[in-house]
Amino acid sequence: MNNLSAIDLNLLVVLDALLAERHVSRAALRLNKSQPAVSHALGRLRLLLDDPLLVRRGGRLEATPFARSLAPELAAILGQLQELLETPGFDPATARRTFRLAMSDYGATLLLPRLIRMLRKDAPFCDLVVGQAGREVMQSQVIEGEIDLALGVFPERRVDICDQVLFREEFICVADKGHFPESADINLDRYLACDHILVSLHADSASANEIEAALGRLGAFRRNVVIVPHWSLAVDLVRGTDLILTVARSIVPAPDHLDGLFVFAPPFDIPSFAFRQIWHQRRDSDPAHLWLRQMVAGLLAD
Repeated sequence: MNNLSAIDLNLLVVLDALLAERHVSRAALRLNKSQPAVSHALGRLRLLLDDPLLVRRGGRLEATPFARSLAPELAAILGQLQELLETPGFDPATARRTFRLAMSDYGATLLLPRLIRMLRKDAPFCDLVVGQAGREVMQSQVIEGEIDLALGVFPERRVDICDQVLFREEFICVADKGHFPESADINLDRYLACDHILVSLHADSASANEIEAALGRLGAFRRNVVIVPHWSLAVDLVRGTDLILTVARSIVPAPDHLDGLFVFAPPFDIPSFAFRQIWHQRRDSDPAHLWLRQMVAGLLAD
């Protein structure tokens, strides 16, 4: 066996996860690392310890006798190191950490300006990286450890994902006063006869959105002549057109800022939806992560 001084602590952490999981992908998820990185670490460990450590039998990985002999002591040593190095709580004023979030521009419009101001004030050494993706991709990013927190509408969630409802959202319609006087009676028939703007991240999945689903239950259909991925831009696209935008209420400016537009309730029932933040259960007790979740929830409480 090679000298153990050649093995760094990170390799021992990987070995502990591999022995616990007996599966490279699950170990990678547990460690918040990529699968290739864990596979590479396993290769290094095999060379350094001169033992295969994990061997494939019957379609699964099994620990070698040498690896099994290491497991109890390794877990105990790493546990002691964790206790030694662990700092109680999380001090945002001095902490240095990068938080990685994912959300649509709907969530970004509602949250980011306030979140950034709060971070600069209360956690000046923490960095923020924000990405955008569809619902399924964001859930995968949470599971794989690529992001800390995802915000959005997630009707179906994995059992290993934790979530918190931040608020419930309703839909409202926006139209241009020049083409639709505020006093106009826009009933369902007239609504369906008009052309529409739809906000959808992917044009090919537009038929699966909440509005089309509600119309489908009525056996009705509308024509979406403009499909855009940007919630924050959608309201301005209505100006000077005969198009109707049906959109989440929170994205529509206050009445005194509508400037030539007016809003009205949809002439059919569209169920409200829950806007959530989701995270993997392995992050649940992380003090820094808990602090971030509480900040997000507080900023969106209104």
